[in-house]
Amino acid sequence: MVTPATAADFAAWEAKAKAMSDAELLYSARDARAAAEAMRGWNPIAEGRYDDEAFTYGDEIRRRRQRR
Repeated sequence: MVTPATAADFAAWEAKAKAMSDAELLYSARDARAAAEAMRGWNPIAEGRYDDEAFTYGDEIRRRRQRR
């Protein structure tokens, strides 16, 4: 059963994102967005969880671009 994202999930995603290359990060963000879209209208909890994961990866992409 899929559960809503917790603070621990966000912390794990943030740590994972920091260790990814730019290409891995972009791929993972897009993949999570596609998964969220696939869950739309089917499983709103899973949709939200994937959206949260994609947001976390997108936030790391934004941070990296600001540092350049």
